[in-house]
Amino acid sequence: MVEKLILTEPIKELENLAMEYKNDYINRNESHINGSCGFMKYPDYDEWLDVVNRAHNAETSLYHVPATTYFTIRESDNKIIGSIQLRHDLDDQLRKSGGHIGYGICPSERRKGYATRQLSQVLLIAKALGIPKVMITCDKDNIASAKVAVKNGGVLSWEGYSEEDQTVIQNYWLDLSAVNRAADIINAR
Repeated sequence: MVEKLILTEPIKELENLAMEYKNDYINRNESHINGSCGFMKYPDYDEWLDVVNRAHNAETSLYHVPATTYFTIRESDNKIIGSIQLRHDLDDQLRKSGGHIGYGICPSERRKGYATRQLSQVLLIAKALGIPKVMITCDKDNIASAKVAVKNGGVLSWEGYSEEDQTVIQNYWLDLSAVNRAADIINAR
């Protein structure tokens, strides 16, 4: 049986679950949580929540484009297993590195197919917002992230060295015209 995953925007009532999610990364000596609007940088949940809420508006967003951050909650045990951020547009910087979507799964829940399903759900939201295609970037050595993009229809469009990140990055484009059918197939697995 496929476990149901629910995307929800962070709220104050999720603070304890969110801190457990964050601790999963900390306990495995990871210093960054992809798709979380910088959650790891904020010791105070309320301060981070304010940043997440300000990101909804281009004028107050750290990215200068509207962005929505979601937690992915596994319904069976109400555990936050992932985070994903959808940036509704791209500026010059996001076109180089970052793209429309960043995502992560907590270390204890990786290699279970959750990232693929999480991404398929946010692609439905992107399509509903009228975004025709999305770009996802990842470091070339992040093979798991590249596989998630490809499983959701991503096509490698560019690969190159990023001076800023000092790594080789890859850009994948996902056409959202067929996303409803693809999401149904992925989420049935």
